[in-house]
Amino acid sequence: MDTWFTQRPVGELRPGDHAWLAYSHPDEQRRVLGDFIYDGLAAGEKVIYLADTTPRDLPGLLSLHRIDATPFAEAGHLSVIPWDLACVHDGQGLPRALFRTLEKEISQALDQRFRRVRITADMTWAAGVPGGDRFMFDCDCEVEALVGPSTLTTAICQVDRRRCTPEALSTLQNHHEVLVEVNPEYDDGVLRMTRTYAPYGLRLEGEIDGARHHAFTRTLTAVSDPRNELHLELADLRFIDLGALNLLGTHALRLTRGGRLVLDNPSPELETVIEMVGFHRLPGIAKGRGWRSDS
Repeated sequence: MDTWFTQRPVGELRPGDHAWLAYSHPDEQRRVLGDFIYDGLAAGEKVIYLADTTPRDLPGLLSLHRIDATPFAEAGHLSVIPWDLACVHDGQGLPRALFRTLEKEISQALDQRFRRVRITADMTWAAGVPGGDRFMFDCDCEVEALVGPSTLTTAICQVDRRRCTPEALSTLQNHHEVLVEVNPEYDDGVLRMTRTYAPYGLRLEGEIDGARHHAFTRTLTAVSDPRNELHLELADLRFIDLGALNLLGTHALRLTRGGRLVLDNPSPELETVIEMVGFHRLPGIAKGRGWRSDS
């Protein structure tokens, strides 16, 4: 199925967005959903979370924002709805019942004078049951029917990609025009640095010059795990000065126990600079995907 989509940080989602998150790591889920819920509650919006969990255990709120969401649920600002109450009857999932549940929740929220509504549904539980792939897709269609025409509602449908078949992931992703990702670690309009999880690392976009060396070093340090590889996605990095390349070399030398920096998809111009100065040959730095030269 052919499709097109926009990749958007969670902080830039808009009313009418029906976004998709196939997370690769619990930290990715925590960062996306923690910010999504926190921003909604802070803005006085109604938040609806479909999952078999409790308000206190919603991903990212307590660990990243130091918020126990229980008082918000008690005050009616947050609804955490187990799947068996939302759309499961006698052990059978009924996607149309999900539409009715959400429609009722949205109507009540608007009657209570909430300005906007945020919905997120964790469908991971269905990935391992017979007929789960079809159930997830049908539920996704019901969410789209509610959110797509709306100017007041934003939604994220989410699943742990490690629990899904490649076919189910492809079908579900192709049903969305927006893929949501974590908010950038740094973005000043010239340089944007965003965590990635498949593979784990940073996506660098824009330009790294002397004014951004401190931010670059701080972000590298924050995301690095000395026991694992850190991939740097360079496809959208237009410029990096020699000082920043030197910082990369210094950082790589500090990594121990198997950790290294892997440079992926440099532009032809950037590849030429890196190879000319020889930084790719330093201990702890490796060529990754998308290099044109094997030297």
